[in-house]
Amino acid sequence: MEEACIPSTHASKQCSGKEEKQRDIIEDMKLASGEPEPILASVINHYAQTLIQHNIRNLGRNYYVISYLCLISLHNKLHICIAGYPINQNFNYDALLPLLHFHLNNAGDPFFGNSLSLSSIPFEVFVLDWFANLWDIEKTKYWGYVTTGGTEGNLHGLLVGREQFPDGILYTSQDSHYSIFKIARMYRMKCVKVNSLVSGEIDCVHLKTLLLAHKHNPAIINLNIGTTMKGGIDNLDLVIEVLKECDFTRDRFYIHCDGALSGMMLPFQNGAPKISFKKSIGSVTISGHKFLGCPIPCGVVITRLKYIKKLSRNVEYIASRDITITGSRSGHSPIFLWYALKVKGLIGLQNEVHKCIMLAHYLKNRLRDAGIAAMLNDFSNIVVFERPLDDDFALRWSLACKGNIAHVVVMQHVTIEMLDSFAREYIQKRSIWLKGGEIQPPCIANDIGAENCVCSLHK
Repeated sequence: MEEACIPSTHASKQCSGKEEKQRDIIEDMKLASGEPEPILASVINHYAQTLIQHNIRNLGRNYYVISYLCLISLHNKLHICIAGYPINQNFNYDALLPLLHFHLNNAGDPFFGNSLSLSSIPFEVFVLDWFANLWDIEKTKYWGYVTTGGTEGNLHGLLVGREQFPDGILYTSQDSHYSIFKIARMYRMKCVKVNSLVSGEIDCVHLKTLLLAHKHNPAIINLNIGTTMKGGIDNLDLVIEVLKECDFTRDRFYIHCDGALSGMMLPFQNGAPKISFKKSIGSVTISGHKFLGCPIPCGVVITRLKYIKKLSRNVEYIASRDITITGSRSGHSPIFLWYALKVKGLIGLQNEVHKCIMLAHYLKNRLRDAGIAAMLNDFSNIVVFERPLDDDFALRWSLACKGNIAHVVVMQHVTIEMLDSFAREYIQKRSIWLKGGEIQPPCIANDIGAENCVCSLHK
């Protein structure tokens, strides 16, 4: 049988011009005639094995994967080490495999339907109703849809805000997700960057100063319900109070809440800030592949029904209304989300939140006890600490780094054994990086606060 290989990028090709030309000819022939399915299956099987092998931690023995079914069985037993990104790997959607034989397309408005016989509209509406209930808005007063992820949710939420206030100014903190600034450029919106507190939370004193400086323009405000690097939660109630103090009446501002990860976690924590449409917000979005867990990126955006008329256009071709950012939309994503919500239930979700928070505190304490600067915000599962001085170490643990800091996001697949392994290796490596104490750790007080820093100035 012909040897199977994983497709390579141009950057990974290391061959002579003659060899590359010969390979291109062979590839062109394959494109023309097609390749046998067994060969393609072996490529996928090999690629899946590399995903497993590159992420195995602390197994104590070698595993040999000989088939796809063995691979799936092994996957369910392993700890997949994605430590630095909010991706929940603890899921099993085997029951949905038969649906991969169908193209499911939810084009158009989920509340209007479409002319496609292969869609999952009822599943999508169930998911939307579930989130509407979570965020306290009646079924008759909301609109939403299942998106491709948090960025599309932000695209839609801020589009709704801009359509309400074409001359509005977008305010967002410097710790906001990069998609917010990209969206401002795409929509040609004036964007004012607000300072952040050490926690990552928006600085409402600075926000007030900026609002007063632009008081003649309506305000479109993006609030982070958990910032990307630090998990800082913008104070919705305080922001609304600041708007009132600056004489912004309800008809002169729009608030979009980016709750990518924490938007799913806060409702299940006692004493946590409450995100609710009973307050003066215009839209909320979450990522479905983060806390809920899904093999493909997806998300949910919910807004007020009264805002949608300005965006809606009838499209005869699909017998529906065009209100969404994309045209064709995955019909599989809503089913994944429906399945996750049904399997877990409210109690299951609450238990998962509590476990993640508990283990996040465990990791923070492990690092602090070892004399390492670390921070953990209230109601967050993101542990922030000194950036590793070894890029290979950061890559091995899939750490997200920015400036002088890195973080671990404690998701459902993360175990105490994995955290122990990470902490041990990090502590050992750090001792080498700092040459056993000859080199002082960097000062990261500006990033995580003086009380959390362990440099010579803040011990």
